[in-house]
Amino acid sequence: MFDAVKVKNECVQWIRDFFEENGKGCNAVLGISGGKDSSVAAALCVEALGRDRVIGVLMPQGEQHDIDMAYLLCNHLGIKHFVVNIKDAVDGLLSNIPDELEISVLSKTNLPPRIRMSTVYAVSQSVNGRVCNTCNLSEDWVGYSTRYGDSVGDFSPMSFLTVTEVKEIGRVLGLPDVLVDKTPIDGLCGKTDEENLGFTYAELDTYIRTGYIEDQAKKEIIDRKHKANLFKLQFMPCFKPEF
Repeated sequence: MFDAVKVKNECVQWIRDFFEENGKGCNAVLGISGGKDSSVAAALCVEALGRDRVIGVLMPQGEQHDIDMAYLLCNHLGIKHFVVNIKDAVDGLLSNIPDELEISVLSKTNLPPRIRMSTVYAVSQSVNGRVCNTCNLSEDWVGYSTRYGDSVGDFSPMSFLTVTEVKEIGRVLGLPDVLVDKTPIDGLCGKTDEENLGFTYAELDTYIRTGYIEDQAKKEIIDRKHKANLFKLQFMPCFKPEF
């Protein structure tokens, strides 16, 4: 049985140990969307380092309908935050692509997350920071992240925790229910993450932890996505010459 208090305490100590070894006195910097992952990651960092050493970066692309949730988190934790609107950067890059190159839908979809991560690193490098990755095991399992976008960071407290477990830790940390239970939406087509994936996180999490899933069609989808996206979780292949 998952012990959220125990895992939370161990994760907090792990963050402290990371900063002791890889950035004594540095700040934790992370993108803040107002969803469960950035909320829990930020709260873990606050408990580990103190609110004065955690900095949030809010990055709307033009108007963001749920940015109030991001402000709610920053105010709840009492952390310093910066707002950087990435719309001009996204539009500027796309407008300078040569006409003969037709940008794919996936390229356009993944461009904002990559610009957001560049923004987080720009802030982090300017405030003596280390970037906190906010991915969880469930989304990583099926490749629901952007390579060199939200998939990267300097340390990752939740990469081996499922969505269900992340939410339990969020409750232990005393986060407002509206942040822990906020329905993840892709922000592009209006569909929820679960609608896009074709299965619920509850089904996925049970399958990851127990190997059981009732719907075989969903099992096939999960297995296919997992196999196709394993490369995202691995270090870039490098040629090693023999001398």
